[in-house]
Amino acid sequence: MAEIINLNKARKARAKAIAQGQAETNRARFGRSKAEKARDAAEAERKVRTLDQARRETPEDPS
Repeated sequence: MAEIINLNKARKARAKAIAQGQAETNRARFGRSKAEKARDAAEAERKVRTLDQARRETPEDPS
């Protein structure tokens, strides 16, 4: 025979698990210090500058 479960408790447990996963994601995403954010922004800016410096200029079409 199948085990009887309370659907309301199962629904709430599933919602709680989803909320905990979202909270973990948010902690990783937003729970950084100002120095870490500044370091990441500087790294992104450095990558953009390096890419722009390596870009070739396209020759102008004479016609």
